[in-house]
Amino acid sequence: MAERVPTIPSELQPRQKNLSFDLDRALAGVVSVKAIAPADAFTAKSLGTERLGHGVVIRQSGLVLTVGYLIIEAQEVWLRTIDGRVVPGQALAYDQETGFGLVQAMSSLDLPVLPLGVSGEVAPGDSLIIAGSGGRESTLSAYCVGRQQFAGYWEYWISDAIMSAPAHPFWGGAAAIDELGRLVGIASLQVETGDGKQSQSLNMVIPIDLLPPVLDDLVKLGRPNKPPRPWLGVYATEIGERIVIAGVADDGPAEKAGVEVGDIVLSVAGEKPTSLGEVWRRVWAQGPAGVEIPLMLERQDRVLEIRIKSVDRLLVTRPRIFH
Repeated sequence: MAERVPTIPSELQPRQKNLSFDLDRALAGVVSVKAIAPADAFTAKSLGTERLGHGVVIRQSGLVLTVGYLIIEAQEVWLRTIDGRVVPGQALAYDQETGFGLVQAMSSLDLPVLPLGVSGEVAPGDSLIIAGSGGRESTLSAYCVGRQQFAGYWEYWISDAIMSAPAHPFWGGAAAIDELGRLVGIASLQVETGDGKQSQSLNMVIPIDLLPPVLDDLVKLGRPNKPPRPWLGVYATEIGERIVIAGVADDGPAEKAGVEVGDIVLSVAGEKPTSLGEVWRRVWAQGPAGVEIPLMLERQDRVLEIRIKSVDRLLVTRPRIFH
């Protein structure tokens, strides 16, 4: 496990003199996460079989919070501490609604726990530290650019994402730490905003306030204790004012129902969506996994009505997460 996070230029690293908490102690609670999924895993095609990112120690027992796409279907997980120790871990849980994942270290990490903050208190202009594993050289001094809804092409939506800049170059699972040294989110993506000379790279950070309501269930059950959302197995994007199908999961519900790449979504359950997030929210509003989702699609100047038998996404991938 020799991979290293790219070094952040020194002028972009946080300075202890500007902080009220022990920076090095906080950064010691951020570990490297390496996950290996089998070649026949459902997510291997989209996410690869070897995934490298970060995680944050949130309990003294060795419970590590990360971003879920790193560990879904992982058969092996390895955690590397700031002092170079490599500890085996177990993929404990993945929550498709929030995007969080949990790893349980299989032996003692003996690392500081990063306390949870209140992400609802993070406002535009507030200072943030985006911390990768490896200490200060992997840590970026940033700030909150804004709070906004975020819709992902993979049937994902959250209402109040934290957007931070500048973007960390190796963001997956990095810790977002506030001015008091508390964990306020987990970095999930790098996104581009604006056009041309006005473009800017940002990190989308999953707010930590989404974790406490589901944490105990994730630890005990591997998922939230409530009916799962319906999943279609489509990848969609906004092109102008249109919602276009950009891909379908192999052998997923949408592919089985006849949805094709290039189809334009005209309506979901009889209502025209005005955004990608509205598509997903309308799908989820139809009931739990297993419900049929009626779509009206446009394909080469033809209008098609298709009903997709939704499924629980974790049932597609669940056998690869061991407890």
